[in-house]
Amino acid sequence: MKLRILLINPWIYDFAAYNMWAKPLGLMRVMKYLARFHVETHLIDCTDAYTPKRFAAGQYLSTPVPKPPVLSHVPRQYRRYGKSPAAVAREIHSFGHADIVCVGSTMSYWYPGVQHVVSLAREMLGDVPIILGGIYASLYRDHAAAVSGADAVYAGSIDDGFLHLLGTFGLRLKRSRRHTPQSLKHVARESRIAPILASTGCPFRCTYCASPLLAPRWQQRSPEEVADEISMLAGAGVLDFAFYDDALLANAETLIKPLLRKLLERGVGVRFHTPNGLHARFLDDELAVLMRKSRFATIRLSLETADPVRQGETGGKVSCEDLQRAVAALLRAGFPPSRLGVYLLYGLPGQSLAEVNEGVELVSSLGVRICLTEFSPVRGTAAWDALVKHEIIPDTLDPLLTNNSIFAELFCGYDTEKLRALRLSVKRYNEELS
Repeated sequence: MKLRILLINPWIYDFAAYNMWAKPLGLMRVMKYLARFHVETHLIDCTDAYTPKRFAAGQYLSTPVPKPPVLSHVPRQYRRYGKSPAAVAREIHSFGHADIVCVGSTMSYWYPGVQHVVSLAREMLGDVPIILGGIYASLYRDHAAAVSGADAVYAGSIDDGFLHLLGTFGLRLKRSRRHTPQSLKHVARESRIAPILASTGCPFRCTYCASPLLAPRWQQRSPEEVADEISMLAGAGVLDFAFYDDALLANAETLIKPLLRKLLERGVGVRFHTPNGLHARFLDDELAVLMRKSRFATIRLSLETADPVRQGETGGKVSCEDLQRAVAALLRAGFPPSRLGVYLLYGLPGQSLAEVNEGVELVSSLGVRICLTEFSPVRGTAAWDALVKHEIIPDTLDPLLTNNSIFAELFCGYDTEKLRALRLSVKRYNEELS
């Protein structure tokens, strides 16, 4: 008899959220891993309720909810994003008996959504073991074990350690003779958008980034394997693909360039988006032309700061000259400026608003979109350690207070009115560009 495994992607609890082609990639990888065993899996995505707009991205459905006490002083409306609890309860009931429940997690400051899902699953399924995994579980394992309500917390990527954890609950998985990519079938059946990972990890070690903590080894898949996956999903009706690699363009000659050539040879007519910032230093004219021919519709480049000293101190992944060359290559390839965006961070340890303004001026001089992004500290990174060392935050800071929507205003000492004026000027600039 097959083991029945229910996987649930929790709600988002936040002050703001927008669906940039998000899918529960971690749980989909779990489903892909489990496909080699004699099991029945089903994925419930609590966030899969939004209004698609341009290129299938869109606004989540949301409901106002009370703020946790630690956020009570924040003068903004807190919301739950996604399906109604009643709708999720109906899906759990429809699945019926489960031998194990696997709950995913992403942003650490969304853990109230984890708590809600675990509580609902416990109420409906009784003593069925609940395992929590994902980014929050990996970065805040002790915190998750203390507050999530799950029976076990699984840290790190899915591997055979998961089988050992199941064994502690008396569950044994039997290998199947047939290996079918259930996670991919689910995406193709349920949606016209799909996330893609052509690689995991990153060759850089930026001081503010969690990638080395979550994927210590940088590994690239074969272009053929990724092309087959995209072709299969495209054949099933998926139109928009979002690359979620941390270093998609690194080693371009062995991954992204041959991948795009293979897709062009096959005539795969889909669109691509890169919500994770691309490394500008690896983007040359040849790659820009390939991306244009392959119908990249949304391109985001990472700059983070225009200060050369801070660029070097935080990892040295990009320079202003790298960015200028990359943007010029993309424009020569025929990309409209409105399709190109550059990420700029504000709120980094020791970063002034004057420095942020310098970045805004540089990007606006290039005539492309400015993606002004709030810094959120990640426990275990050098940036976190610097904040703790200078007594800006305690090492025991509640993950809710690392929320990028509020962190800069609470801990960076910025003049609130000047920060709001900067945001407004960037918004107006982007609207004029569109």
